Formats: sequence, C-alpha cells, structure tokens
Amino acid sequence: MAKYKLLEHLRAISAFAVVAVLAALVLLLAACTGEETQTDQPRSYPISVVATTGMIADIAASVGGDRTNVHPLMGSDIDPHLYRPTRSDVARMQRADIIFYNGLMLEGRMGDTLVQMARTRPVFAVSEAVDESLLLEDDEYEEAFDPHLWMDVSLWMRAVDVVVNALSEFDPDGAAEYRANADAYLAQLEELDAYVHEIMASIPENRRILITAHDAFGYFGDAYGVEVLGVQGISTESEAGLEDVNRLVNYIVENDVRAVFAETTVPDRAMMAIIEGAAARGHRVELGGELYSDAMGAPGSYEGTYIGMIDHNATTVVRALGGTAPERGLHGRLSR
Repeated sequence: MAKYKLLEHLRAISAFAVVAVLAALVLLLAACTGEETQTDQPRSYPISVVATTGMIADIAASVGGDRTNVHPLMGSDIDPHLYRPTRSDVARMQRADIIFYNGLMLEGRMGDTLVQMARTRPVFAVSEAVDESLLLEDDEYEEAFDPHLWMDVSLWMRAVDVVVNALSEFDPDGAAEYRANADAYLAQLEELDAYVHEIMASIPENRRILITAHDAFGYFGDAYGVEVLGVQGISTESEAGLEDVNRLVNYIVENDVRAVFAETTVPDRAMMAIIEGAAARGHRVELGGELYSDAMGAPGSYEGTYIGMIDHNATTVVRALGGTAPERGLHGRLSR
C-alpha cells in the first residue's frame, strides 16, 4: 500500500510552520480546558466527519448515510494545491470524530495541521488504498506521485474501502450499514466507469488529445484512452510561462487540435493565450468547455457530486473532440 508518511509532511511543507503553530494553539487550548481525546469520549450521533475535498466528502456521505454528518473543508471553487487552512477549519477539525484527506501531497499546505490532528483522533488518507505500482509519477518532484486519483473512476472506487473500514472501526454498530451503503455507491461508480469508457471510445483516434490548464487528467487519460497535456504541471503552485504556452501552441498547430479546455479552479489566462497564439499562426482552436479538475461543481447541483463531476467532464470532452455522447450525460441530469 502507498502510505502517506508523516515524515513526508514535515519534509515537504516545513515552510508553512504558521499553520502548524495555529493547530498547536488549538490543541493546547483543548488540553487546558480538559478536553478528552476522541477515543475517550462516549459515542454520539451523527458522527462528525471532516473531509478535505468535495470528492472525498461525497464518498463519506454516501457511505456514512444518516449515521454521519460530513463537512468538506474545500468548496467548489477551491484549488487544494494552494489551500491554507483557516482558523475555522482548524476548529472544525478539532471538533471532528474522524478526518479523511487525499494524501500524495494534494493538500500540501495542510500537512502540519493534519499531523497535529492525528494525535487526538483518527485521520486517514484515502490514497492509501491504491498500490504504488498504479500511481503516476510526478515529473516535477522526485519521489512524488500524481494525487489526482479521482480522475480514474476504477481507482477512486478503491478509496471507498478506506472510508468503509475507517467508519466501521470507529463505529462497529454501524458496520453492516456502512458496507451496504458502500456496495450501492460502488454499483453507481461501476455504471459511471462503463459510461465513460463507452463514450470516450467514440472520439476519432486522431482527435483523442486532451489539453487542459494543468496536469490533473493523467489518470483520466490512462484509463480512458486519450493523450493528456497541461499548460501547468501537476501542482498549480507556479504559473505557466511563455515557454509553456508556446510549446502547446506548436503542438496544437502541428497536430490539428481543435479544442482545449479550461478548469473551474484554475484561471483561464493561459488557455486564452493558447487560443490567441494558435490564431496568430492561422489555426482555429476553440474552448471546448470548462472541466472540474480539483473540485466538484456547486453544492446541491448534480455536478456538485462526484458522479456528476465525472459525467460532466467526460461528456464535455467527448462532444468537443468529435465523439458521440448524450447532451445531458449519463442519466440526462447534466445542466444545459
């Protein structure tokens, strides 16, 4: 199993010591007021669950059902690569019974806070469920991996077991219910995975090129048979430069690419520069749509669920690249 070691947190994000100090102060305050650790407290319902991203929160809510109250820290417009936990985030985690995060350095600026929280309550990285042999390497950082596991539905299904096992261990009385909820959710994900495979195969072979704002779609490309290129790397910490833009403009012109895609959590300046750069060379490329990469859609919307997020992405890509897909997706629920 690919474990997210605490030493990796400390080594990679020591520059963000302010966050650690904030977390330490909250813990100190709890100690001074006589607060017991999570394991010493009597069980109460609903169980308070905190998840760093919406995708993880969707798993936790689907598995936990009425026995849990799930709080995602990052909203629909939040880039987890750049996210710093606020004072209220730290307080919410301090009140949580159990915490789930992605791992693989997705929440790099939260690492110290997660280490602090793990001292008093169970904290789990859902990426632990994926064997290291299945992970994509991060070309920018040595011994690092691409954290965007949710882009391959079959890989993301493995994360469900982390949540089931963690909740069942914390709340044994609910184990059977958690397993039943998980099985129902996994059946929906299997249907989604089959849909994405089917429609992606309809894209003409010479047009199976997906160009996005940053390299968040590597697992998607590997799983569903498209070549993927991003203006920025796997992380959005540094902005794309002129060399990055020119490189992709050259590629687009040489390979007759007709559509590129923006992302909801990344400014579209670089994508607009690429479109303009291609036009200056006499090649017309359109913005094929806006994809959900590091966050889902608005809360309460279909696109604000993991299934809706992937349905939207796959359907948008297929239609823009010349394939065949229903206008409103898998079950006709996508927004027009």
